[in-house]
Amino acid sequence: MLTHRNMQANLEQAKAAYAPLFRAGQELVVTALPLYHIFALTVNCLLFIDLGGRNLLITNPRDIPGLVKELAKYPFTALSGVNTLFNALLNNEEFLKLDFSTLRFSVGGGMAVQKAVADKWEQTTGKHLLEGYGLTECAPLVAGNPYDLQHYSGSIGLPVPSTDVRLVNDQGQDAAPGEPGELWVKGPQVMLGYWQRPDATDEVLKDGWLATGDIVTVDEQGFIRIVDRKKDMILVSGFNVYPNEIEDVVSQHAKVLECAAIGVPSEASGETVKICVVKKDPSLTKEELLTHCRRHLTGYKVPKIVEFRDELPKSNVGKILRRELRDEQAKPKAADAA
Repeated sequence: MLTHRNMQANLEQAKAAYAPLFRAGQELVVTALPLYHIFALTVNCLLFIDLGGRNLLITNPRDIPGLVKELAKYPFTALSGVNTLFNALLNNEEFLKLDFSTLRFSVGGGMAVQKAVADKWEQTTGKHLLEGYGLTECAPLVAGNPYDLQHYSGSIGLPVPSTDVRLVNDQGQDAAPGEPGELWVKGPQVMLGYWQRPDATDEVLKDGWLATGDIVTVDEQGFIRIVDRKKDMILVSGFNVYPNEIEDVVSQHAKVLECAAIGVPSEASGETVKICVVKKDPSLTKEELLTHCRRHLTGYKVPKIVEFRDELPKSNVGKILRRELRDEQAKPKAADAA
């Protein structure tokens, strides 16, 4: 349950954090996310309307050629989206030919922005991807990189004004400096609770703090780095392995288009890492990919299973759904059931 106060507070927090970026009445933001999604609702709709800006609504962002044709018609100044959208655009030849002279800022959220994507975006458009972090329960903005940051930081930035954060370990205590912990958030944007679900509300709201379920670290300058979703963590022989790290390495291979890492049961180690990959280059082989992984990952983090797929399951905003991949893995194979 998000109140009008929650929404208004988050709108003011966004304006306070990023006011110097905006020119009242002059912005045109590309909205390739459905406006019923909290990211697009607050950032694209409410914020830009409040600024007197315009929205270029993209009804089918999965039609990348169609999206690029629309972009070619308008002098857009801003674009928001998820990592998979930016990646798909960067792999479209016509997009690479567009005029980006009017583009002033690009905002990534909803899932981790991968370094390979962020670097290529900056090379292509001349503007870096400004990564932020939020969740529906916070209306959604919690943190974002400073507007004057010139390059990809690999972090989700700093808390927006009037937002307190803490890191909590598995024992329910504040995590030691430099150690990962679950991100808890307190601020005027935090929801009242889940509609008619008091038990679920009690699980995440604790004395005014919202337990996000995201594991993070904080560096000496206060920048927050997402490690991964707590529920997505893979336990290999007692070691915590986070899919984001695996995916970030795999995505840097030139022949990989998209990927997702999940844990699968293993008699030897409890769980082992499986990587699902969509090829950019059909010549990519399993051994070639694993050699790349061994070069950049500690041994127990290297995937033991590689599956090449035509596509990965995604949400309506383009976020890769690891949950569906895990569910597929858990289903008995038809041959086994026969």
